[in-house]
Amino acid sequence: MPCRGIRGAICVDINDAGVIVAATRELLERIITANGVRVEDVAAVIFTATSDLDAAYPARAARVMGWASVPLLCTQEMAVVGSLPRCIRVLVLWNTDRPAEQIRHVYLGEARNLRPDLVS
Repeated sequence: MPCRGIRGAICVDINDAGVIVAATRELLERIITANGVRVEDVAAVIFTATSDLDAAYPARAARVMGWASVPLLCTQEMAVVGSLPRCIRVLVLWNTDRPAEQIRHVYLGEARNLRPDLVS
């Protein structure tokens, strides 16, 4: 079975632990719903956050959701001039037979500007 990547992103208004975890949870839930992902098929998840978000690890959202056996990694997004502030990005590595062109990537709110070609 191939391992496919599902991308997504969301921006938050403030650097607050509760806000970061809630937004990340919303993003993960939308990814799960859009693709029919079962947590037992998730190989790993990589989260990035811009340097202006340091109140919480986005991976906390996955742990709160019960993703206890999924390897999670948080890292800082590259600081690029003109990039979106207060942005959380995710790459879900998913074991699935679904073809790559049928995967639904999820970009919410301001983060829709990152990949307008993938937003429906």
